[in-house]
Amino acid sequence: MSSVTSVEFQPSCWGDYFANITFLHEGIKRQMEQEVRNMKEEVKKELLSIVGKTTKQLEFIDAIERLGIAYHFEEKIEQVLDKLYPTYLNECDNYNLYHVSLGFRILRQHGFKVSCDVLKRFMTKKGLKSMITNDLEGILSLYEACHVEIHEDDILEEALAYATTYLTSAVNQLNESHYLVDQVVHALHQPVHKGIIRVESRQYISFYEHNPSHNVTLIRLAKLDFNLLQSLHHMEMKDLAIWWKGLHAKLPYARDRSVECYFWTLGCYYEPQYSLARKIFTRLFMVVQTLDDIYDSYGTFEERQLLIEAIHRWDYSYVKKLPKYFNDCYKALLETYDEAEQDLSREGRSFYMDYWKQQMKRNCQAWFEEAEWCNRKNIPTYDEYIEVSLISIAQTAGIAAAFLGMGEIATKESFEWVARDPMPIMVRSSDIILRLMNDIGGHKFEQKREHVASAVECYMRQHGITNEVQVYEELEKQVKDAWKDLNEGMLKPYAIPKPLLDRVLNLTRVPDVMYKGRTEGYTFVNKTIQHKVASVLIEPIPF
Repeated sequence: MSSVTSVEFQPSCWGDYFANITFLHEGIKRQMEQEVRNMKEEVKKELLSIVGKTTKQLEFIDAIERLGIAYHFEEKIEQVLDKLYPTYLNECDNYNLYHVSLGFRILRQHGFKVSCDVLKRFMTKKGLKSMITNDLEGILSLYEACHVEIHEDDILEEALAYATTYLTSAVNQLNESHYLVDQVVHALHQPVHKGIIRVESRQYISFYEHNPSHNVTLIRLAKLDFNLLQSLHHMEMKDLAIWWKGLHAKLPYARDRSVECYFWTLGCYYEPQYSLARKIFTRLFMVVQTLDDIYDSYGTFEERQLLIEAIHRWDYSYVKKLPKYFNDCYKALLETYDEAEQDLSREGRSFYMDYWKQQMKRNCQAWFEEAEWCNRKNIPTYDEYIEVSLISIAQTAGIAAAFLGMGEIATKESFEWVARDPMPIMVRSSDIILRLMNDIGGHKFEQKREHVASAVECYMRQHGITNEVQVYEELEKQVKDAWKDLNEGMLKPYAIPKPLLDRVLNLTRVPDVMYKGRTEGYTFVNKTIQHKVASVLIEPIPF
């Protein structure tokens, strides 16, 4: 019988802040909501006023999207882009680098197939043409466009290298007061396409306000909307904090990451219409995270077998058959599932929960396969490891969970698409990105305790590599390729409705932020992550 292992996790840095948070005054809130309604009408009129002016339309749509207010205008934006698409293809040879790159990125992000050939006239074999080497705005736009690349985009990797080198040099030479300096520094750290929308919009509001040609209406609408949404998120976070406090009292040995978990959820969807979806997703996420922590850190191998059997049975009678540190968590899993099922039953969609349950069972079976490797002190080959660990990372279960509260757009066919075997390329790509970034950032901590070998150790063993940095670079190439697959999956025709594909994309953006720079920012919440959390969940935008 193998021995019990345990681990000390970093305590939460937020204390009871969210359990005690106060809300926006109702009177002020109503005034803000009325002003938002009025300003939305103004923005719609402005969109109509620039019909036929392709470059102006692209700039306006980009501002709306990057300020985080596009959800108010989704239908109108799609209508504009449908008409704009053929015009862009016919006229882009007459546009400058900024507008060609901007149109390429926006149209790709909306599913339109645009060849990277539109950018070739700005390139030479040695880099960017000399006539554009002083075009900071254009090269920044090119840099951002390069991150929507797919496998056939042969010139974009070169373009990205040139743009990165140029921008890195430029920020050291520009006057600090230049309105683009901070934006360039931020982009080099976090490309917009791979960033969390809510975090990026908070940052972009500041950047855009310093742009001499900013639209006053858009800025005010963005600030009002941000603060109103933050008020809604405060209410949701308070409910979550109270719920988690009760659960954590029974499971004090689990990671207290309720705030970071909700932040992860906001990365998936921040819009007001997804409030129920956030509630369901976050609670399921937290219970699974807790179960994973306890499974990894407590109990003998034989006790872990019992837990996996209990999850396959999905029956309250198994609670008494498990050791204390497992039975409380197992009971919480069943109760949280039942609560979500009850929430969905009000919409006649409780049967959706079974799709998530089946993913959860697959997930736990993968945990057990990893536990067997660990128990035998076996380091599998990388190929063996990746097929199991893409399931054990629980991203596929997370995608299914993200669909649950989204209403009628999440159909039976959508859940079946997620569960397909072999995995849809978008789901597999998302799994790869989360798994590899998590392993690169966290493997050193995991190897300090009794834990299955990570992708890093397995890759080293299979390929006979002893240099960790070399392995990181090889795995990061796989992450880059997975992003290309993911981007291709976001092009029309869509496999499932785009709002659902957006959840897959958004859930993939979160690890790009949380594990940036080969760190593990979820388990070990660093200052950078704390700042991002505070920027969207604590600090309102001043007027």
